[in-house]
Amino acid sequence: MDTLAFLGAGSMAAAMVEGVIAKGAYLPAQIACMGGKGLTGPALAKRTGIRLASSLDDLLSGSDTLVVAFKPQHLASADPRLAELTAGRLVISVLAGKKLDALSRCFPKARGVIRSMPNTPGQIGAGLTGWCADKAPSPSDRVVLDKVFGALGASVEVPEAQMDALTAISGAGPAYLFEFAAALRDAGLSQGFDPKTAKLLAVETVLGAARLLARRDVDPEILRAEVTSPNGVTAAGLRRMADRDFRGIVKETVAAARARSEELSA
Repeated sequence: MDTLAFLGAGSMAAAMVEGVIAKGAYLPAQIACMGGKGLTGPALAKRTGIRLASSLDDLLSGSDTLVVAFKPQHLASADPRLAELTAGRLVISVLAGKKLDALSRCFPKARGVIRSMPNTPGQIGAGLTGWCADKAPSPSDRVVLDKVFGALGASVEVPEAQMDALTAISGAGPAYLFEFAAALRDAGLSQGFDPKTAKLLAVETVLGAARLLARRDVDPEILRAEVTSPNGVTAAGLRRMADRDFRGIVKETVAAARARSEELSA
């Protein structure tokens, strides 16, 4: 039976567990987890019905695929027994910035090592996962990857040289959008709306615009032009964004995130 083991039980692991269960890709009985210090592991197991492992040996007993989801900086101090315990297993890493060569040193006997970067909308099946592999996955392992990543949403295989940039755009991207939604909400508050209405205006506007963009499948500039009348209300707002170099700020944001991803790989 195809089974999943999660080493780490934080927000990314939780998003993946909830995503694969919600889509029926895996049953709770087919998934085990083990967190670090704290209550993340027990909390995830209680919430989702997956098995809470008591040790590495317990976690990997009977598990065919290991998802490594602890903090990236902990890879260097990972339990050396993982080298033997992951022999013959597929290892999927979601550790930001950790390159395939470093992962392969930690899991030298794995049948395949995958470097991936999902994002948190995967917990509702609306995510995007970028990934690359140490070698071409076998047909059976591609089935596993399709089940895991497909349950989270869309996925794209990219060269490893582009993984840090992908992490900075789609991995961290939801946080940028959440920050924009919060800013739009706060702008509503500044215009006199009550908190509930301000939040509704921000969330539904962001959601509706994103869904329209996906459904129309055109460049965002085209949809922007459809909203914008010459010298109108929207044009006035867009001029202020241009004056403050909104696109430049976004580029700098992505560049800073990519730089941090590269630092984590050192």
